[in-house]
Amino acid sequence: MKSKFMTILLAVAATFTFSALAQTSTAAAPTDPAAPKPATTAAGGLKFGTINIQEAIFGSNEGQRDIQALQKKFEPKQAELKSQNDELESLKKQLNTQQDKLNQEALDTLKKQIEGKQKLFDRNVQDAQEEFGSQQQDIASRILQKMAPMIVKYSQENGYGMIVDTSKPWPQSPVLWWNQDSVDITKPVVDAYNVQSGVPAPAPAAAKQAAPKPASPTPKPAAPKSTETPKQ
Repeated sequence: MKSKFMTILLAVAATFTFSALAQTSTAAAPTDPAAPKPATTAAGGLKFGTINIQEAIFGSNEGQRDIQALQKKFEPKQAELKSQNDELESLKKQLNTQQDKLNQEALDTLKKQIEGKQKLFDRNVQDAQEEFGSQQQDIASRILQKMAPMIVKYSQENGYGMIVDTSKPWPQSPVLWWNQDSVDITKPVVDAYNVQSGVPAPAPAAAKQAAPKPASPTPKPAAPKSTETPKQ
C-alpha cells in the first residue's frame, strides 16, 4: 500500500504583503525626486499591478534550486516517517482482522501499542512539518531580501503606483479579480532576478518536479480505524 503524502501551504505567503515588501526595500530603494511619477489609468486613478510573491520566489532559478536541495535533505526523515506509517497500518490491519479472535488482555495490549505509536508518529510528523516549513521560510526570506528592491525598481520604471500580492486567492486575499495578462508583473520580475542572481535554470527533469508550493516531506497519517471491541 503506497503511502500518501500531504502538502502544506507555505506560511510565508501570509506575511508577504507589498507593505512589508516596501519596508524591506526602503533602504535599498530610496525615494528619488527624479524618478518617473506613477502613470494614471483612463479613469484617472493610479496604475496598479499584481505579483504572486510566493510564485516569484519559488519560481526563480534560485528558489527552485534551494527547495530541491531542501527536499533532498529531508528524504531520510521522509523514509523514516513512511516506515512508521507502514508499521501503524500493519498493526491497525491486525486489529481489524483479529480483534474477535484475541482475548481481552491481548486486545488491550494491541490497542495500547497502536495508540502509543500513533501519538509518536503524529508528533514526529508535526515536528518534521514545522522544521521543513521553517527552512522554507528561511529560503523565501533570503530571496525576498534580494528580490524586493528589484520589484520596487521595476514598478517605478514602469509607472506603477501600487503592487498587490496575489499569493492567496479571495477571500484570503482582498483581491477579488484581476486581469493577469495585463497587470501581473511576476514573470518579468522573475526573469530579471534570474539574470541578477546568475543561478542557471534547473535541468528539465528537476524543473518538472519543482513547484511554487513545495511539497511537505511527511506522509499523511492514515485515518484511524475503529478500535472498539465489538459488542457480543
